[in-house]
Amino acid sequence: MDRRYRTVVDSVRTRSADPPYDSHTRAVEALRRRYESLPPGAPVRLAKSTSNLFRFGRERGGPRLDVAAFHRVLDVDPRARTADVQGMVTYERLVEATLRHGLMPPVVPQLKTITLGGAVSGLGIESSSFRNGLPHESVREMEILTGDGRVVVARPEGEHADLFAGFPNSYGTLGYALRLRIDLEPVRPFVRLRHLRFSDADACLAAMAEIAAAGGHDGRSVDFLDGTVFDPGELYLTLGTFTDTAPEVSDYTGRHIYYRSIRQRPVDHLTVADYLWRWDTDWFWCSRALGVQHPLVRRLWPRRWRRSDVYRRLVALDRRWGLSRRADRLAGRPPREAVVQDVEIPVEHTAGFLAAFDREIGIRPVWLCPLRLRAARPWPLYPLQPGRLYVNVGFWATVPLTGGRPDGWHNRRVEQLVDEFGGHKSLYSTVHYPKDEFWRRYNGQAYRALKRAYDPAGTLPDLYDKCVRAT
Repeated sequence: MDRRYRTVVDSVRTRSADPPYDSHTRAVEALRRRYESLPPGAPVRLAKSTSNLFRFGRERGGPRLDVAAFHRVLDVDPRARTADVQGMVTYERLVEATLRHGLMPPVVPQLKTITLGGAVSGLGIESSSFRNGLPHESVREMEILTGDGRVVVARPEGEHADLFAGFPNSYGTLGYALRLRIDLEPVRPFVRLRHLRFSDADACLAAMAEIAAAGGHDGRSVDFLDGTVFDPGELYLTLGTFTDTAPEVSDYTGRHIYYRSIRQRPVDHLTVADYLWRWDTDWFWCSRALGVQHPLVRRLWPRRWRRSDVYRRLVALDRRWGLSRRADRLAGRPPREAVVQDVEIPVEHTAGFLAAFDREIGIRPVWLCPLRLRAARPWPLYPLQPGRLYVNVGFWATVPLTGGRPDGWHNRRVEQLVDEFGGHKSLYSTVHYPKDEFWRRYNGQAYRALKRAYDPAGTLPDLYDKCVRAT
């Protein structure tokens, strides 16, 4: 064991003599040995049982690094309001552990099998992001296996502060987070929801900006804020407020469907856990494409299978075998392009983006989620401006390819619209930027400096190759 790694191990052991930390130390040592034994020359990737990326069927072969051992919550400290968590812990498991102490991560992404390490090295968002920013902003320190085989602890200040700042939006191309220490915040038992309807986007976005700035509406605090666009004349803002009591509690894990309730119930109540996972049961509204929202299918579909990771596996099988594509061809329908994207648009430009998007792409519904960075520090690989309110616009569907348009046409048009309205695009799905444009948008100069410092031999994939070429 080299001296630098021994320092990391000792720092973990001195924080706690609990068995979880001893187990973690052994897992890190074993992983590091496996990493050193991998054959040289081929880019290394994680071997994962679940994924929330949407680049189906494009992954190449090559060595796979098994990180299955890094799936545990090591410690929750109710007094300090922190948690020590391994990188492959899903938010489902993390939330289960923290809610026992009346705490939750400041931002809990919508889908249960998103991992903490994935949300930090990629990007995550939810309805608390207007006040808490993005998941990586709640991280105090990260233990990272870097591309050159070192295990380092990166913090906002100190020797590896550059890696700490550059890790978000690097998607595992600089290293893998093995352990993270994160902040937590207190919760109350229930969330009271108010669904406010608007008839045009300008009024809806103006209200969103006002509520986000004030942290409240009509004399009530607002702890959570997101929106749903059913069509250009029917938009809703959903305002969530922690509360100790609830006259009755809704359940959207059975025959009732959450997104439909937005149009039906001006006021609603959920337990905290059910609120955090309100979108997971039906993958927002995407389960309808699999027939799961049909009353008969829903009664027969086991409750344990009503969750986003099950639906994603079904979509992956469909993409692999081309079942939908064959059915469209046999029925004489045009082929369809998957348009699965999340983009961040400055709030003052979001109404214009929505109008252009509906006119040119035409996907409905659309999700809206406001966000503002938590602190005035730079995150160089995804350069949002501190203090500025953005709106995450999420849309996930297929669009017919008419007029001889090639596959990828709509996704490329989305990228052009994002540029026209001054926004940024997340990289979890298909990316079509030319190489020079990609590096201009995602700070190629800063990325290359980090790559030289932490993966000079290129053992891990390059960010452009991984996200655009999927090599």
